[in-house]
Amino acid sequence: MDLRIFTEPQQGATYDDLLAVAKATEDLGFDAFFRSDHYLTMGGDGLPGPTDAWTTLAGLARETSRIRLGTLVSSATFRHPGILAIQVAQVDQMSGGRVELGLGTGWFAQEHAAYGIPFPEKRFGILEEQLAVVTGLWGTPVGETFDHAGAHYTLTDSPALPKPVQQSPLDGSKAGVPVIVGGSGPRRTPALAARYAAEFNLAFPAFDEVESKLANVDRALEQAGRAKESLVRSAALVLCVGTDEAEIARRAAAIGREVDELREHGIAGTVDEAVDRLGSLREQGLSRVYLQVLDLHDLDHLDLVAREVVPRLG
Repeated sequence: MDLRIFTEPQQGATYDDLLAVAKATEDLGFDAFFRSDHYLTMGGDGLPGPTDAWTTLAGLARETSRIRLGTLVSSATFRHPGILAIQVAQVDQMSGGRVELGLGTGWFAQEHAAYGIPFPEKRFGILEEQLAVVTGLWGTPVGETFDHAGAHYTLTDSPALPKPVQQSPLDGSKAGVPVIVGGSGPRRTPALAARYAAEFNLAFPAFDEVESKLANVDRALEQAGRAKESLVRSAALVLCVGTDEAEIARRAAAIGREVDELREHGIAGTVDEAVDRLGSLREQGLSRVYLQVLDLHDLDHLDLVAREVVPRLG
């Protein structure tokens, strides 16, 4: 199972904080470093303030060499798809082809109000059109132009440049980066994933609902005529692991959570419990887990997982 480190810097982090976590992620052998894409804290003062996701990833692209980098997830309300396609392609070039794009509808109305970003009530169509535009721009052959006329965006005679370093996981003859689509809906989101995504992600799912939600994706893939094994299935879950109850309690307190609640909803508890939980998720059909790390200064936490949990996953 792939384990990726996932951070929430809107809760309060500098670029240097994120760099330290990213370097630990790389040094300890984890697969990837991902970050949320938010501009407002969800509790606390959020000091020193937000960092832009794609600006951060551009910096990390030059300061790391192995790990993959991406967002979980960027909001379709934040950036015009033409600009987003340029940003992601450029960071992919800067990283030597290690970037992935998680893209969603956006949900946090307050951050939009705080920074003057429009937040329409209906956003699914915006997401669908952005996926079409971004992947269309990347996949347009060099020397040709891209046009799009939709309900939300119109692009005319775009040179569709620059191109990512990577080739599209869905069509190896075209440029593109892996796209991650996630959500809990039974039909529309799985259908989008089947059409555009290399990966389908469940954000903090209830453990007893994982199999049924993955079954929705399987049905969408079948309807799209796409092989089930062509889509990675993943989940994002909070991390709180310790060598004993005192360490678990200390780490839970540091992120303002209760130990029992974390055990119920996350990868939490002892090393044995973490291994058992990840094994159970693998049996339910997941092949990747994003470990949500909320205390960015506790790098020993990552070291413990790398030393004690990862080797037992096989």
